[in-house]
Amino acid sequence: MLALFGFVSLVALVAFHTLIAGVATRFFRLRLNTSWGSVVYTLVLTPMLLLISMLVFTGVLNVGIGINLGSPTLVIALLVALPVVLGAAIDYLYVPSPDDVELPDTDGR
Repeated sequence: MLALFGFVSLVALVAFHTLIAGVATRFFRLRLNTSWGSVVYTLVLTPMLLLISMLVFTGVLNVGIGINLGSPTLVIALLVALPVVLGAAIDYLYVPSPDDVELPDTDGR
């Protein structure tokens, strides 16, 4: 039963990290005016954010307890690399580009 809870919590953490990576990618695409700036920030800052989150969730909150993945490299690949790739892919492939979205006029008239 403990292994089942660990597996479900690990999958939930991967989904949560994917959500964080997608939102961070979108934030960088909206805020930065350069085409390469958002890519660089996504590839540098998002993994750092996910690594800190992984350390908090797996260390302090014991997410994934009872699951032995065998290698710290596999844990980092599962909880950091995979969500960054999935989050960026979802944002770039399935969400409209910031230039294509029309915003309402906020003149107040």
